[in-house]
Amino acid sequence: MDDPKTLVSTDWLAAHLKDPDLRILDASYFLPGVDRDAKAEYDAAHIPGARFFDIDEISDQRSDLPHMAPPVEKFMSRMRAMGVGDGHQVVVYDSQGLFSAARVWWLFRLMGQNDVAVLDGGLPKWQAEGREIEDMPPMVRDRHMTVRRQNQLVKDVTQVSAASKLGDYDIIDARAANRFRGEAAEPRPGLRSGHIPGSRNVPFTTLLNDDKTMKTPDEMRAVFEAAGVSLSKPVITTCGSGVTAAVLSLALEIIGKRDHSLYDGSWAEWGAFPTVPVATGDA
Repeated sequence: MDDPKTLVSTDWLAAHLKDPDLRILDASYFLPGVDRDAKAEYDAAHIPGARFFDIDEISDQRSDLPHMAPPVEKFMSRMRAMGVGDGHQVVVYDSQGLFSAARVWWLFRLMGQNDVAVLDGGLPKWQAEGREIEDMPPMVRDRHMTVRRQNQLVKDVTQVSAASKLGDYDIIDARAANRFRGEAAEPRPGLRSGHIPGSRNVPFTTLLNDDKTMKTPDEMRAVFEAAGVSLSKPVITTCGSGVTAAVLSLALEIIGKRDHSLYDGSWAEWGAFPTVPVATGDA
């Protein structure tokens, strides 16, 4: 399943670790209320050569919503400072196996960068296999990046509201089933509970094996179909704040479903927006 544009194995990364044009990004991120510090964990142990990608900082901080996609200019300047640019093969991982790395994969795709893959199983699998880690930051040289933003890959609340009413998209929610049904409180205070009317629930964890690697394409297709996703319409992915929605986007890309976009505001926006409806219960 190794594909440098979507998903690569730990074996693939180990074989390419010394490639001069490989850039590795640690995109670890934790939900509010989780008592872990992603940057401190990166400083203590990371895959050799990895740079830390701060999802909260490399975002549009003019927005009140969490880690919205950054302006093109900010993305370019942050990547240049990290020594990531044109001609590089990027591999993104996180410390939970597969949780937030796909968000950075999607962000690179949004910026028109296609030579980017997620590390299947992430840092836990890498460490479980006894592979090399280090605690030193890499030497960085500036590298220019050419960005061509792919606006079709992102949706806003107005577009999602129209899709919910018209039914011309499959809207797929990556949150846990109890949050989707409105039975569990959201981790961000002040949000209503429930889901976007007409959306389907595919918790991102249902696309993963026990070791947090992704299931096979056939298995992932079956998961979507079992949730009532037809895969005949274009897809909008959503979640709590646009992070695990990207796991769905990555899975769709792997199974050959190309017409997908991500609702960047996700439930952090929809659940706080007083004029849009909320559904509860099953899909």
